[in-house]
This record gives sequence, structure tokens and C-alpha cells, in this order.
Amino acid sequence: EKRTRIPYKPNYSLNLWSIMKNCIGKELSKIPMPVNFNEPLSMLQRLTEDLEYHELLDRAAKCENSLEQLCYVAAFTVSSYSTTVFRTSKPFNPLLGETFELDRLEENGYRSLCEQVSHHPPAAAHLAESKNGWTLRQEIKITSKFRGKYLSIMPLGSIHCIFHATGHHYTWKKVTTTVHNIIVGKLWIDQSGEIDIVNHKTGDKCNLKFVPYSYFSRDVARKVTGEVTDPSGRVHFALLGTWDEKMDCFKVHPVIGENGGDARQRGHEAEESRVMLWKRNPLPKNAENMYYFSELALTLNAWEAGTAPTDSRLRPDQRLMENGRWDEANAEKQRLEEKQRLSRKKREAEAMKATEDGTPYDPYKALWFERKKDPVTKELTHIYRGGYWECKEKQDWSTCPDIF
Repeated sequence: EKRTRIPYKPNYSLNLWSIMKNCIGKELSKIPMPVNFNEPLSMLQRLTEDLEYHELLDRAAKCENSLEQLCYVAAFTVSSYSTTVFRTSKPFNPLLGETFELDRLEENGYRSLCEQVSHHPPAAAHLAESKNGWTLRQEIKITSKFRGKYLSIMPLGSIHCIFHATGHHYTWKKVTTTVHNIIVGKLWIDQSGEIDIVNHKTGDKCNLKFVPYSYFSRDVARKVTGEVTDPSGRVHFALLGTWDEKMDCFKVHPVIGENGGDARQRGHEAEESRVMLWKRNPLPKNAENMYYFSELALTLNAWEAGTAPTDSRLRPDQRLMENGRWDEANAEKQRLEEKQRLSRKKREAEAMKATEDGTPYDPYKALWFERKKDPVTKELTHIYRGGYWECKEKQDWSTCPDIF
């Protein structure tokens, strides 16, 4: 049975300003924050939430036409933002070496593994594989700047989606998330910027524009528009929707212009060709008392037997916080961060010693992912080296670090 609720969020008041006034202009990942700002999930679990609408990739895998496939990949990209609209609490920063697995092979055909591979800057590597014909992999580094009234969160790194049957390989990057009214007023979240999704096998492209919210605009809020083009730049589909509700696509038919040129018919005129690609799932009952978690999010921190000892579900401060024991959670968070600092100092000392006597020294290495040059994007990135599910099968976790 999947759990459908978590303990309600306690109603604590907190003087935000007393904490935030010391943070202006700083890199937020370096500032110890009390759990009072958090939601009881780690960044690795948040990353796994990108898979909520995995059926869009299942559908994409069945498409015969690569341009249609790209429409579904684009809808999947947009869908990963739908949970953020009310989620103003911050996820826990994972400890170095922390992992999170989600095994949904039985019910949804996929399984997913994340690992925190770097602490400064915070970076997580993620691999999800589906028996419905697709693989998704990403390494996301989060940089954030606090500007006084608002906070900008810029995720760096590429997301890859590969379809097994055709070998179509798509990549894209995430847009900037802005949290407004940090000091005064009600917090609200916006997404803005452009995403270019490229099919490296065919050269097809999709450009998505996330329109920043403007108080003075008559336009619909949280709007996303997009165009799917072939390698020659001709538009085949127009996409229209919002990142918190739904995405539609329209077929674009070229019409011959007056002087014989190609005057494109706007897809929105071709109402009969409208296809709804994606629609957001409704939030569970009483979601406002449970950090606005989706149905999937409510299940992510549920305890499961047999996971690695580094799994986020076993993280004690996060568990105490979920159970509403915030003071104990804050004390535990300090203990874990101190433990992490000590092991970093130990690594640094070993490195110093090694360089003195000339022994080759390897800095921190992730356990399940290895850093190498991506064959497609040429970036240095962490790619899954294998072994996790085999160790789980044997319940042999002897190589896992003791982080909790």
C-alpha cells in the first residue's frame, strides 16, 4: 500500500528576517538553514519527482514520427515544473554520498537512482531506466543567489533522454526558478527563460519559452509557448500551455503566401488539430497541510526495506522533521553537517599528505556514478557505472560510506 498522507505541517512562526538579513548576496548552499524552511524531502527526492509524468515518455517511445515524439518530450520537460507552483519550502541539501532509489518496475515499468556526487557546488547525478523503451539521465548542479526581495535558483547541467528502439537522443537544460517576496508578503514562485530540446540523431529541435509573470500583463500567467522544427528550420508543431496546468500541441500547415512565399499558418487557427499532450494531476486532499505534496511526493519518503544505508529515507533529521519534531531535527541536522565537515577535513589532510610524498591521490569519488566526458554534449558529467541494483539484490552494502 502506498501512503496517501504524512503528518500535518506544524504551525510554527519564525522570524525569517533575522536569518535572511545575513545572507544577502551569498551563495545559499553555504548558509546553514534551520529545518523550519524545509519540506521533508531531499533534493534527490525532488529530482526523482521529475518522473511523475513518466507516461509521457512511454507515449513518446511509441511514436513513429520523430517530430511527434519531440512534442511529448517537450510536454514531459514542462511537466516537471508543475509541482513547484505551491512548493515554497526548500528540500534538504543531500549529504555527500547520499542516495535515493525509486523502484517502480512492477507498477510503472521504471526504476530510478540518484546520488549526491559533489557538495560544493551541490550536484546530484540521476539515472532512470524504463522497460517501456527509454532512459533518462541528468546531472544537476544548483546555484542560487539571494537578491533581497527574491531568490534565483539556476540549475546547471544537461538532461538526456534516449529512446532504445530508434536511438533518438534528446538533451535540454532547465530554466531559472525565482522565489519572490522572500522577506515580506506571500511567497510565490515563477519559472522563466528558454529551453532548447535537441534530437542529436535527427537534428529536430524544440524551443520552449517560459514567459515571466508580469503584474501588468493581460496574458495568462505561467504561460509556455513552443515550436517544433525540423533540421531545415521549418515549424511542424506549435505548443501552447502553462507550466502548472497543461500543454497542447497544434499541427502547423504551411500556406502559400501572396507572393509565392511560405506564409505559415499559425497553429492556433487550426483548432481542429489541437491535441492535449499533458494535464496536471490534481493535488491530494488536504495537500495545503502537507507542504502541497503531490500523490507521488507523499510516497517518496515512506520507509522501504532493503535500500542502501545512504538512502534519503534513512536520514534522521529529515525523518524527525516529517514527524513534526523540529527542534530535535535541527539538532540532528547540525550533528550530520558536523560529521560531514569532519570527513571532508580528513580527505583534505590525506590529499595534503599525498602531495607531499608524491603518492597519487584521488579526491572524492562517487560510488555509483563516474565522472567522464559526455560523448554527446562533451561536458564533464557523472554517468552511472552500474552495480547498485546488483548490490541491492545481494544486500551487500559494504562499499557504502557511513554518512548518517
